[in-house]
Amino acid sequence: MQKEPSPLVPLHWLGFGYAALVASGGIIGYAKAGSVPSLAAGLLFGGLAGLGAYQLSQDPRNVWVFLATSGTLAGIMGMRFYHSGKFMPAGLIAGVSLLMVAKLGFTVFTRPHQS
Repeated sequence: MQKEPSPLVPLHWLGFGYAALVASGGIIGYAKAGSVPSLAAGLLFGGLAGLGAYQLSQDPRNVWVFLATSGTLAGIMGMRFYHSGKFMPAGLIAGVSLLMVAKLGFTVFTRPHQS
């Protein structure tokens, strides 16, 4: 049996995992506290992160939706963590979002430039 050739650009599994984490955080916030804003924000930002991960899977140079989503979440949740001091959920999402911004920034600055 021959192995099928892999795609030129692999799926961005880290990005999809991040999107699932953000969306599930909104769902858990709604389930535990009945917070509709948590549900809406989690699903909105999780969906945008999923879209960004999909775009990265199609074209590794198309980082902007994913970068804007993770950067916005890093800022918002970072401020919530700073003011509340609670790691869950604000500190966790801020930290993971900051790591995603760093990974995307590293990817943007280390890729070869096209002329």
